[in-house]
Amino acid sequence: MALNISAWSIRKPIPSLVLFGVLIVLGAVSLKTLPITQMPNIDIPIVTVTIAQTGAAPSELETQITKNVENAATGVVGVKHVTSSISDGVSVTTVEFQLGTPADRAVNDVRNAMANIRSQLPRNIEEPSIQRVEVEGMAIVTYAVSIPSWTTEQVSWFVDDVVTGALQGVRGVAQVKRAGGADREIRVSLLPDRLISLGITAADVNEQLRATNVDLSGGRGEVGSGEQTIRMLAGAATIDGLTNTAIVLPGGRRAALKEIATVTDGAAEARSFARLDGRPVVAFGVFRAKGFSDVAVAEAVAKKLQTLTSGYPDLSVSEIDSTVR
Repeated sequence: MALNISAWSIRKPIPSLVLFGVLIVLGAVSLKTLPITQMPNIDIPIVTVTIAQTGAAPSELETQITKNVENAATGVVGVKHVTSSISDGVSVTTVEFQLGTPADRAVNDVRNAMANIRSQLPRNIEEPSIQRVEVEGMAIVTYAVSIPSWTTEQVSWFVDDVVTGALQGVRGVAQVKRAGGADREIRVSLLPDRLISLGITAADVNEQLRATNVDLSGGRGEVGSGEQTIRMLAGAATIDGLTNTAIVLPGGRRAALKEIATVTDGAAEARSFARLDGRPVVAFGVFRAKGFSDVAVAEAVAKKLQTLTSGYPDLSVSEIDSTVR
Protein backbone atom coordinates (compact mmCIF):
# COMPACT_ATOMS: atom_id res chain seq x y z
CA MET A 1 0.00 0.00 0.00
CA ALA A 2 1.57 3.26 -1.17
CA LEU A 3 1.68 6.19 1.24
CA ASN A 4 0.14 9.37 -0.13
CA ILE A 5 2.32 12.03 1.54
CA SER A 6 0.32 14.92 0.13
CA ALA A 7 -2.98 13.60 1.44
CA TRP A 8 -1.46 12.75 4.80
CA SER A 9 0.02 16.30 5.10
CA ILE A 10 -3.37 17.85 4.32
CA ARG A 11 -5.13 15.75 6.95
CA LYS A 12 -2.34 16.37 9.55
CA PRO A 13 -0.69 19.75 8.78
CA ILE A 14 1.04 20.25 12.14
CA PRO A 15 3.97 17.82 11.58
CA SER A 16 4.63 19.27 8.12
CA LEU A 17 4.59 22.84 9.43
CA VAL A 18 6.95 21.92 12.26
CA LEU A 19 9.33 20.19 9.81
CA PHE A 20 9.44 23.21 7.51
CA GLY A 21 9.92 25.51 10.47
CA VAL A 22 12.91 23.49 11.67
CA LEU A 23 14.40 23.51 8.17
CA ILE A 24 14.02 27.30 7.92
CA VAL A 25 15.73 27.81 11.29
CA LEU A 26 18.59 25.47 10.36
CA GLY A 27 19.00 27.26 7.04
CA ALA A 28 19.14 30.69 8.70
CA VAL A 29 21.69 29.50 11.27
CA SER A 30 23.83 27.83 8.59
CA LEU A 31 23.72 30.94 6.41
CA LYS A 32 24.82 33.14 9.31
CA THR A 33 27.78 30.87 10.17
CA LEU A 34 28.83 30.30 6.55
CA PRO A 35 32.42 31.55 6.05
CA ILE A 36 32.71 34.51 3.69
CA THR A 37 35.91 34.22 1.65
CA GLN A 38 37.19 35.78 -1.52
CA MET A 39 38.94 32.60 -2.64
CA PRO A 40 37.44 29.11 -2.34
CA ASN A 41 38.98 26.62 0.07
CA ILE A 42 40.48 24.37 -2.57
CA ASP A 43 43.90 22.79 -2.90
CA ILE A 44 45.53 23.64 -6.23
CA PRO A 45 48.79 21.68 -6.36
CA ILE A 46 51.44 24.34 -7.05
CA VAL A 47 55.00 23.89 -5.79
CA THR A 48 57.86 26.40 -5.89
CA VAL A 49 61.56 25.55 -5.90
CA THR A 50 63.75 28.43 -4.70
CA ILE A 51 67.54 28.17 -5.01
CA ALA A 52 69.87 30.98 -3.95
CA GLN A 53 73.50 31.44 -4.96
CA THR A 54 75.12 34.55 -3.57
CA GLY A 55 76.72 36.78 -6.21
CA ALA A 56 75.59 34.73 -9.21
CA ALA A 57 74.36 36.55 -12.32
CA PRO A 58 71.01 35.60 -13.92
CA SER A 59 72.77 34.12 -16.97
CA GLU A 60 74.82 31.82 -14.75
CA LEU A 61 71.77 30.77 -12.75
CA GLU A 62 69.89 29.95 -15.95
CA THR A 63 72.53 27.61 -17.35
CA GLN A 64 73.77 26.04 -14.12
CA ILE A 65 70.59 25.80 -12.03
CA THR A 66 67.28 26.75 -13.65
CA LYS A 67 67.56 24.51 -16.72
CA ASN A 68 68.47 21.49 -14.59
CA VAL A 69 65.56 22.17 -12.23
CA GLU A 70 63.09 22.58 -15.11
CA ASN A 71 64.27 19.39 -16.81
CA ALA A 72 63.85 17.46 -13.58
CA ALA A 73 60.43 18.99 -12.83
CA THR A 74 58.99 18.21 -16.27
CA GLY A 75 59.71 14.55 -15.70
CA VAL A 76 57.44 14.37 -12.65
CA VAL A 77 54.10 12.66 -13.24
CA GLY A 78 51.10 15.01 -13.38
CA VAL A 79 52.95 18.25 -14.14
CA LYS A 80 50.90 20.79 -16.12
CA HIS A 81 53.07 23.92 -16.34
CA VAL A 82 56.63 24.81 -15.35
CA THR A 83 57.66 28.46 -15.19
CA SER A 84 60.78 30.13 -13.81
CA SER A 85 61.88 33.60 -12.78
CA ILE A 86 65.50 34.60 -12.22
CA SER A 87 66.99 37.58 -10.43
CA ASP A 88 70.42 38.35 -9.03
CA GLY A 89 71.37 35.40 -6.91
CA VAL A 90 67.94 33.73 -6.81
CA SER A 91 66.19 31.26 -9.12
CA VAL A 92 62.50 30.48 -8.51
CA THR A 93 60.78 27.68 -10.45
CA THR A 94 57.02 27.21 -10.14
CA VAL A 95 55.60 23.76 -10.89
CA GLU A 96 51.83 23.49 -11.42
CA PHE A 97 50.24 20.04 -11.34
CA GLN A 98 46.98 18.76 -12.82
CA LEU A 99 43.88 19.35 -10.72
CA GLY A 100 43.17 16.36 -8.54
CA THR A 101 46.81 15.66 -7.76
CA PRO A 102 47.27 15.46 -3.97
CA ALA A 103 49.28 18.48 -2.83
CA ASP A 104 51.41 16.43 -0.42
CA ARG A 105 52.33 13.97 -3.16
CA ALA A 106 53.22 16.86 -5.50
CA VAL A 107 55.62 18.32 -2.92
CA ASN A 108 57.23 14.95 -2.26
CA ASP A 109 57.63 14.20 -5.99
CA VAL A 110 59.30 17.56 -6.62
CA ARG A 111 61.53 17.14 -3.57
CA ASN A 112 62.64 13.70 -4.80
CA ALA A 113 63.34 15.10 -8.26
CA MET A 114 65.49 17.87 -6.78
CA ALA A 115 67.39 15.33 -4.67
CA ASN A 116 68.22 13.34 -7.79
CA ILE A 117 69.88 16.34 -9.50
CA ARG A 118 71.59 17.78 -6.42
CA SER A 119 74.97 16.55 -7.61
CA GLN A 120 74.50 18.42 -10.92
CA LEU A 121 74.01 21.78 -9.19
CA PRO A 122 76.86 24.03 -7.98
CA ARG A 123 78.24 23.15 -4.57
CA ASN A 124 78.10 26.69 -3.18
CA ILE A 125 74.33 27.12 -3.50
CA GLU A 126 72.06 27.28 -0.50
CA GLU A 127 69.89 24.25 0.15
CA PRO A 128 66.89 24.33 -2.25
CA SER A 129 63.67 25.52 -0.62
CA ILE A 130 60.64 23.51 -1.82
CA GLN A 131 57.26 24.85 -0.71
CA ARG A 132 53.61 24.41 -1.59
CA VAL A 133 51.77 27.54 -2.72
CA GLU A 134 48.53 28.22 -0.87
CA VAL A 135 45.96 29.81 -3.20
CA GLU A 136 44.16 31.50 -0.33
CA GLY A 137 47.50 32.64 1.09
CA MET A 138 47.16 36.34 0.24
CA ALA A 139 46.83 39.19 2.70
CA ILE A 140 43.19 39.99 3.38
CA VAL A 141 44.03 43.31 5.03
CA THR A 142 47.18 45.44 5.16
CA TYR A 143 48.01 48.05 7.79
CA ALA A 144 50.67 50.73 8.06
CA VAL A 145 52.39 51.45 11.39
CA SER A 146 54.14 54.69 12.28
CA ILE A 147 55.51 56.10 15.52
CA PRO A 148 56.99 59.60 14.96
CA SER A 149 59.47 59.44 17.84
CA TRP A 150 60.89 56.05 16.82
CA THR A 151 63.38 55.10 14.13
CA THR A 152 62.52 52.74 11.28
CA GLU A 153 64.51 49.97 12.95
CA GLN A 154 62.61 50.39 16.21
CA VAL A 155 59.22 50.35 14.47
CA SER A 156 60.25 47.26 12.50
CA TRP A 157 61.23 45.47 15.70
CA PHE A 158 57.92 46.55 17.28
CA VAL A 159 55.95 45.06 14.38
CA ASP A 160 57.94 41.82 14.38
CA ASP A 161 57.89 41.32 18.14
CA VAL A 162 54.79 42.99 19.59
CA VAL A 163 52.24 43.34 16.77
CA THR A 164 52.96 39.97 15.19
CA GLY A 165 52.85 38.20 18.55
CA ALA A 166 49.53 39.81 19.45
CA LEU A 167 47.80 39.14 16.11
CA GLN A 168 48.98 35.55 15.76
CA GLY A 169 46.96 34.78 18.87
CA VAL A 170 43.76 35.89 17.11
CA ARG A 171 41.58 33.00 16.00
CA GLY A 172 41.75 32.54 12.23
CA VAL A 173 45.04 34.40 11.64
CA ALA A 174 47.57 32.20 9.86
CA GLN A 175 50.44 34.65 9.38
CA VAL A 176 51.45 38.27 9.84
CA LYS A 177 54.06 39.42 7.31
CA ARG A 178 55.91 42.73 7.48
CA ALA A 179 56.57 44.88 4.39
CA GLY A 180 59.08 47.70 4.39
CA GLY A 181 61.12 48.65 7.40
CA ALA A 182 64.54 47.22 8.14
CA ASP A 183 66.08 44.08 9.60
CA ARG A 184 68.78 44.14 12.23
CA GLU A 185 72.25 43.40 10.93
CA ILE A 186 75.62 43.10 12.64
CA ARG A 187 78.09 44.34 10.04
CA VAL A 188 81.79 43.44 10.15
CA SER A 189 83.78 45.80 7.91
CA LEU A 190 87.29 44.43 7.49
CA LEU A 191 90.28 46.77 7.22
CA PRO A 192 92.28 45.75 4.12
CA ASP A 193 95.57 47.27 5.26
CA ARG A 194 95.40 45.41 8.59
CA LEU A 195 94.62 42.12 6.84
CA ILE A 196 97.57 42.52 4.47
CA SER A 197 99.99 43.40 7.26
CA LEU A 198 98.90 40.42 9.36
CA GLY A 199 98.87 37.97 6.44
CA ILE A 200 95.23 36.90 6.68
CA THR A 201 92.42 37.02 4.12
CA ALA A 202 88.76 37.98 4.41
CA ALA A 203 87.78 34.37 3.68
CA ASP A 204 89.83 33.18 6.67
CA VAL A 205 88.13 35.67 9.00
CA ASN A 206 84.70 34.72 7.67
CA GLU A 207 85.40 31.03 8.16
CA GLN A 208 86.57 31.52 11.74
CA LEU A 209 83.59 33.70 12.69
CA ARG A 210 81.19 31.20 11.14
CA ALA A 211 82.81 28.30 12.99
CA THR A 212 83.19 29.93 16.41
CA ASN A 213 80.21 32.26 16.75
CA VAL A 214 77.60 29.54 17.11
CA ASP A 215 75.68 27.72 19.86
CA LEU A 216 75.64 23.92 19.63
CA SER A 217 74.22 21.00 21.54
CA GLY A 218 76.72 19.05 23.61
CA GLY A 219 74.69 15.95 24.31
CA ARG A 220 73.53 14.83 27.77
CA GLY A 221 75.23 14.48 31.13
CA GLU A 222 74.34 12.60 34.29
CA VAL A 223 73.80 14.78 37.36
CA GLY A 224 72.99 12.67 40.38
CA SER A 225 70.12 10.38 39.48
CA GLY A 226 68.95 12.45 36.51
CA GLU A 227 70.13 13.71 33.17
CA GLN A 228 70.65 17.23 31.91
CA THR A 229 71.34 18.52 28.44
CA ILE A 230 74.70 20.12 27.75
CA ARG A 231 75.03 23.12 25.47
CA MET A 232 78.15 24.78 24.12
CA LEU A 233 77.49 28.54 24.02
CA ALA A 234 80.08 30.17 21.78
CA GLY A 235 77.89 32.89 20.24
CA ALA A 236 78.64 36.46 21.25
CA ALA A 237 75.92 37.89 23.48
CA THR A 238 76.92 41.54 22.94
CA ILE A 239 78.69 43.67 20.36
CA ASP A 240 81.64 44.06 22.74
CA GLY A 241 81.87 40.30 23.03
CA LEU A 242 81.95 39.98 19.24
CA THR A 243 84.62 42.65 18.79
CA ASN A 244 86.84 40.87 21.33
CA THR A 245 86.61 37.56 19.49
CA ALA A 246 90.09 36.13 18.96
CA ILE A 247 91.09 35.57 15.34
CA VAL A 248 93.90 33.06 14.72
CA LEU A 249 96.66 34.48 12.50
CA PRO A 250 99.41 32.68 10.57
CA GLY A 251 102.31 31.61 12.75
CA GLY A 252 100.14 30.87 15.77
CA ARG A 253 99.46 34.52 16.54
CA ARG A 254 96.12 35.93 17.62
CA ALA A 255 94.35 39.25 17.24
CA ALA A 256 91.02 40.57 18.41
CA LEU A 257 88.42 41.17 15.74
CA LYS A 258 88.28 44.88 16.61
CA GLU A 259 91.95 45.17 15.57
CA ILE A 260 91.25 44.11 11.98
CA ALA A 261 87.64 45.21 11.47
CA THR A 262 84.97 47.70 12.45
CA VAL A 263 81.86 46.07 13.95
CA THR A 264 78.59 48.00 13.89
CA ASP A 265 75.10 47.12 15.06
CA GLY A 266 72.67 48.59 12.54
CA ALA A 267 70.11 47.84 9.88
CA ALA A 268 70.47 45.66 6.82
CA GLU A 269 70.24 47.09 3.34
CA ALA A 270 66.60 47.83 2.53
CA ARG A 271 65.12 45.51 -0.08
CA SER A 272 61.54 46.76 0.15
CA PHE A 273 59.74 49.88 1.28
CA ALA A 274 56.23 51.08 2.08
CA ARG A 275 54.84 54.61 1.87
CA LEU A 276 51.57 56.14 2.99
CA ASP A 277 50.69 59.65 1.78
CA GLY A 278 54.30 60.14 0.73
CA ARG A 279 55.69 59.18 4.16
CA PRO A 280 57.78 56.07 4.76
CA VAL A 281 55.98 53.62 7.01
CA VAL A 282 56.29 50.03 8.12
CA ALA A 283 53.42 47.93 6.81
CA PHE A 284 52.21 44.43 7.61
CA GLY A 285 49.71 42.09 5.98
CA VAL A 286 47.37 39.70 7.77
CA PHE A 287 46.79 36.26 6.23
CA ARG A 288 43.78 34.19 7.23
CA ALA A 289 43.90 30.49 8.03
CA LYS A 290 42.19 28.03 5.76
CA GLY A 291 38.52 27.46 6.54
CA PHE A 292 37.92 30.79 8.32
CA SER A 293 35.86 33.73 7.14
CA ASP A 294 37.68 36.76 5.76
CA VAL A 295 35.14 39.06 7.40
CA ALA A 296 35.34 37.42 10.82
CA VAL A 297 39.14 37.41 10.84
CA ALA A 298 39.35 41.06 9.71
CA GLU A 299 36.92 42.17 12.42
CA ALA A 300 38.83 40.24 15.10
CA VAL A 301 42.12 41.77 13.93
CA ALA A 302 40.65 45.29 14.00
CA LYS A 303 39.45 44.79 17.58
CA LYS A 304 42.84 43.44 18.63
CA LEU A 305 44.62 46.42 17.08
CA GLN A 306 42.32 48.84 18.90
CA THR A 307 43.26 47.18 22.18
CA LEU A 308 46.95 47.27 21.24
CA THR A 309 47.00 50.95 20.24
CA SER A 310 45.39 51.99 23.51
CA GLY A 311 48.63 51.06 25.29
CA TYR A 312 50.84 53.14 22.98
CA PRO A 313 49.64 56.77 22.69
CA ASP A 314 52.03 57.64 19.84
CA LEU A 315 51.23 54.52 17.84
CA SER A 316 49.33 55.10 14.59
CA VAL A 317 47.87 52.11 12.72
CA SER A 318 46.15 52.86 9.40
CA GLU A 319 44.43 50.46 7.04
CA ILE A 320 45.89 50.88 3.55
CA ASP A 321 44.45 47.89 1.69
CA SER A 322 41.66 45.39 2.20
CA THR A 323 40.00 42.64 0.17
CA VAL A 324 37.30 42.10 2.78
CA ARG A 325 34.84 44.71 1.56
